[in-house]
Amino acid sequence: MNKEVEVRYLGVKDYKETWDYQEELFKGTLDLKIKNRREESDIPTHNYLLFVEHPHVYTLGKSGDKENLLISDEELKAKNATFYKINRGGDITYHGPGQIVGYPILDLDNFFTDIHKYLRLLEEMVILTLAEYGLKAERSPGETGVWLDVGTPFARKICAMGVRASRWVTMHGFALNVNADLGYFDNIIPCGIKGKAVTSLNVELGRKEISIEEVEEKLLKHFAELFEAEMKLSK
Repeated sequence: MNKEVEVRYLGVKDYKETWDYQEELFKGTLDLKIKNRREESDIPTHNYLLFVEHPHVYTLGKSGDKENLLISDEELKAKNATFYKINRGGDITYHGPGQIVGYPILDLDNFFTDIHKYLRLLEEMVILTLAEYGLKAERSPGETGVWLDVGTPFARKICAMGVRASRWVTMHGFALNVNADLGYFDNIIPCGIKGKAVTSLNVELGRKEISIEEVEEKLLKHFAELFEAEMKLSK
């Protein structure tokens, strides 16, 4: 079992380019697992965590409905935004500047073979990180992701999640709003859930901007603790 996770910082990167890169790493791990099984070998598989910011983009998961995108192709262009239908779970979401997007590409055979637990630990990583900023974040029953003021008329989502897994190898991941332009969420029904608001860390703290690097550092610390992983930084 290889519990080392290589952390790669991609900076600001086009969504499609990053998706292709994820697929490349994902396929490499899958191919090695298949080879190990076929040849009865035991070559360790690699684990990665990619951190990235995307230019404005909307992505629709396998179970999503394009009706939840509320603007036309022409309006997308006017807003310098793109749209992709992709192979993760979940409905529609937005990625853009000021948002930390994390893509763990893990072989869960190195950790635990339980997708439900995997999602709950990703949520817990974000909940613990936000607690360091004095925010009480929590889960919303039946809704993946991390929320504030659950069960009240003021419930709002601060972190969206959607993953794909095959042979216990994961891809896609989470998107935490840190300094996000929340106006872009007005163009969708986020995650296909009507009547729920979206928020960002800087808004909640009443600050113009929060250090992305500082938040990433806290996320990494909690990821390492929760997954009992050894983080190897690759900047």
